[in-house]
Amino acid sequence: MSVGRENILGVDIGGTKCAVILGSLDRTRVEIEIVDRTTFLTETSRGKDYTIGRIFEGIDGILQRNMVEITAVKGIGISCGGPLDSKRGLVLSPPNLPGWDSVPIADMLEKRYGVKAKLQNDANACALAEWKFGAGRGTQNMIFLTFGTGMGAGLILGGRLYEGTNGMAGEVGHLRLDSNGPVGFGKAGSFEGYCSGGGIAQLARSKVLEKVQMGEVVSFCSGMDELERLDAKRVAEAANAGDPLALEIYAISGKYLGKGLSLLIDAFNPERIVIGSIFTRCRHLLWPEAEKAIEQEAISHNRSVCSVVCAGLGESIGDYAALAVAFAGEL
Repeated sequence: MSVGRENILGVDIGGTKCAVILGSLDRTRVEIEIVDRTTFLTETSRGKDYTIGRIFEGIDGILQRNMVEITAVKGIGISCGGPLDSKRGLVLSPPNLPGWDSVPIADMLEKRYGVKAKLQNDANACALAEWKFGAGRGTQNMIFLTFGTGMGAGLILGGRLYEGTNGMAGEVGHLRLDSNGPVGFGKAGSFEGYCSGGGIAQLARSKVLEKVQMGEVVSFCSGMDELERLDAKRVAEAANAGDPLALEIYAISGKYLGKGLSLLIDAFNPERIVIGSIFTRCRHLLWPEAEKAIEQEAISHNRSVCSVVCAGLGESIGDYAALAVAFAGEL
């Protein structure tokens, strides 16, 4: 490790896979380098103890492989889907991690390695990463939106992460944007319902079903047997190929994205909104209608000082997010 740099560890816990990351932090320049990473399948059917054991093995292995002593590690950051209690370092029964009921993961890592460990939900962790190292760098008021499997947010307000009274701030996917529509967060017409991978798939199935029942041919779905296999990626591919129905589906999602962004722009007056995942890949399909909605809905003074941009850390955002949690609030 170079002089003036610190070793930090990141642990990214997901329902499908987990990653352990070794990073090198330069506090003076506020720069971070991913030195090494290892991944493994979560295999939730084998229980939490199996996954936690694999995390320990991953940390031990990555330190040994890079000849780093644990005494030279300055912190461990853990990113995990919520709900969780970041102050006490507890994972609280996330839907994608069955059996993880009040698991004190931060304390478990601290006791094993003797290094301070911090836990944060994945949206907040990504917000920290984009704020310090990505598209939100240099801002004081920034919102990060996941726009992936679901729709969650991390709020950077007044130059710090805002978590709310009990750590649940940023659940913007629950906002209802219409009285009807795709279901997200168990609520029809919600922000997540219109602006997530699952929501776009629901919207596509509804629109395709209408066409099929009218005897029309849909280029990206050959029949009823394929309907349940429709996903946001397939619709995006069809839209990029010029399919009118696929373009309409993304235009609808874009319109409601604009409505949701308008609420955030007016409520929080951010200087930048950073959006990841599907937005980074499909901005050209979503943004025209989103921009129109923002022009119609948001207060002009708020709108004029806010830019909406794609996440800057790309496919590595999960790694940077876990590492950023390790020193949250210190830089």
